[in-house]
Amino acid sequence: MTAAERRAEDERIRKDFPLIAEGDFAYLDNSATSQKPSSVLAAVEDYYRRSNANPLRGLYKLSVDATDRYEAARKAAGDFIGADSGEIIFTRNATESLNLVSYSYAASHLKEGDEILVAISEHHSNMLPWQNAARLTGAVIRYIECDRDGSYNTESFRAQLTNKTKIVAMAQISNVIGRENDIKAFAREAHAAGAVFVCDGAQSAPHIPVDVKDLDVDFFAFSGHKMLAPMGIGVLYGKREILEDMPPFLYGGEMIEYVTLCGATYAEVPHKFEAGTVNDGGAIGLHAAIDYINSIGFEKIEERENYLTALAMNEMKKMPYVHIIGSDDPKEHHGIITFTVDGVHPHDIAAIMDSDGVYVRAGHHCAQPLLKFLRTMSTARASIAFYNNDSDILRFTESLSGLRRKMGYAE
Repeated sequence: MTAAERRAEDERIRKDFPLIAEGDFAYLDNSATSQKPSSVLAAVEDYYRRSNANPLRGLYKLSVDATDRYEAARKAAGDFIGADSGEIIFTRNATESLNLVSYSYAASHLKEGDEILVAISEHHSNMLPWQNAARLTGAVIRYIECDRDGSYNTESFRAQLTNKTKIVAMAQISNVIGRENDIKAFAREAHAAGAVFVCDGAQSAPHIPVDVKDLDVDFFAFSGHKMLAPMGIGVLYGKREILEDMPPFLYGGEMIEYVTLCGATYAEVPHKFEAGTVNDGGAIGLHAAIDYINSIGFEKIEERENYLTALAMNEMKKMPYVHIIGSDDPKEHHGIITFTVDGVHPHDIAAIMDSDGVYVRAGHHCAQPLLKFLRTMSTARASIAFYNNDSDILRFTESLSGLRRKMGYAE
């Protein structure tokens, strides 16, 4: 693609994102949450203007339409990750999805002395639920350590599996290092040891194609707000036979079949896990986001994000005081560039960049055990999406190059 063609494509895509198109800033905090295209905003507005009713409950036209749109969103989410729609549970976000597995599956299947194996690079959302499950059941948490570039060795992983290992938890892509884990291989090893595999897909679903059947994971969680959809809608995939064997997560309306004064029988999966009034508007927004992502295509998304990541990292490597966490290969970062600057605290990095109209994240990124393992307590993170462009990266690297001077260092 020529430079002119790339600029034309940049302009076309950015026009789809009102906040990006109308703002004078470089938004590089996409791993925290993504911006929303006009088609998603329009879909949500259209629902509340034309179809707003409580789904799954009413027999009148508006409610039936709301139900149909909700279930169409469920099918779209299933198709997006290669799952059957009946294996898709809507939640608020990936955090709630993982907590659902912890409370419903782990609490009812683990016993004292069982082991939960967790990757040390996990977001707190895929770590704290397992710590809680261990407290509730008497199970033991064990951690898998990664190499400095964030990679995990299959043989070392296999060596840590025992006949007591019942759950393995690992993200497909790290939210700090950006490294993609070989989930298919690790899930195969976990199953051979008799364990179920729980995958956090919050950072992978927006950036790479996912096929849960091919990966053969038992659970897969992701958030809508990281992939162009509204906040407050998330997805949990679970193998149907496992979901059917799990007790409900929340109790109340709509997740029941029949209630008496002494108890209840519960609705079929997935409705058993969706108590109360559901987030129909969020689900419809997620459907529109999936349609938009599919219209761009993951081949184009990956090509654009790899190009922009390489553009940024190549400039950063020219600055001897900047240190990138993880691999030297931009393709192994999936748009996530976590870094430190000699003599400048990450909070100061973010504050100075903010004054330059560059929005990055600073802190521990909800991964304190990983940062401690990497011997740093805080970093800055720039995270790229396909709607970013060369100008965003130039603005970022120019701001980065002047950081130490603004802090009083002579360069």
